Amino acid sequence: MIDIFFETVPFFALIALGYWAGRTGFFTEEATAYLTKFVFYFALSAMLFRFSANLTLADVWDANLIAGYLVGTLAVYLIATGVAMLRRLDVATAAVEAQCAAIGNVGFLGVPMLTLLLGEAAIGPIMMALAVDLIVFSSLIVILITGSRDGRFSLRVLRTVGLGLIRNPMILAISTGLLWSALEIPIPVPMNDFLALLGAAATPGALFAIGASLASKSAERLSIAGWLSFCKLALHPALVAIGVIYLFPVDPYTATVVISAAALPVAGNVYILAQHYGVAPQRVSATILVSTVLSIVTVSAIIGTISPV
Repeated sequence: MIDIFFETVPFFALIALGYWAGRTGFFTEEATAYLTKFVFYFALSAMLFRFSANLTLADVWDANLIAGYLVGTLAVYLIATGVAMLRRLDVATAAVEAQCAAIGNVGFLGVPMLTLLLGEAAIGPIMMALAVDLIVFSSLIVILITGSRDGRFSLRVLRTVGLGLIRNPMILAISTGLLWSALEIPIPVPMNDFLALLGAAATPGALFAIGASLASKSAERLSIAGWLSFCKLALHPALVAIGVIYLFPVDPYTATVVISAAALPVAGNVYILAQHYGVAPQRVSATILVSTVLSIVTVSAIIGTISPV
């Protein structure tokens, strides 16, 4: 476990550097927004496309993996929702808290860190976990918030969800890469070198952007942030472990990858959604901050404990 911890230190050191830059004002919020946009639309997309273009659908598709991850994630989502309802929160706020409990930073932190820690073979399971998060749960929160406000579910909500999925660069990069692979089109050397060069910027850029964005996050509502961080960092990987080891068994390596992905801290896009809809953004902000700080220890501990090698 100590070895894993030291391997993760450089990743969290980059986050800390970004935090320092944002906290001191050296990197403004506007600069952070543009860096995030560069990573999201260009660098990370290039990395995902290059990875997926060198895979086949058979390399990625695993029904047991999807079912196990989905069941584990849905379980923690329902637990967080139930606790929120017991506290008499409205549907929109409960949905935001459940999103914090279930959706980790798989795109910005998981893809670069886990592929380096666990090997490039991890990219298939990571992409499947990312696809479940984006397609199922990122759609669900929009449906719950807009539906609760309108008092009914309408086709307009489904249209909004559909357009959001189609325009998401990570989904586009993965699906386009898999299509490229299915067509068995060789990637020209200049194109491959271009994608490798651009994709190489994803890891430092994403980690620095995470840290810089944390600098603007507040640490209010620490009791709720603590509960939701526990759900995300401990309960989520535990329930996913039950899903992929006992309910829908997968091989030990794949289980390690997807459980590690479930152990990641709360994703920054949850804050973006909360801010966009005006639903408890300070609560999400505090949870992202707390879960990211705690994950320096918890992620290393979980990977070190479950790793088969």
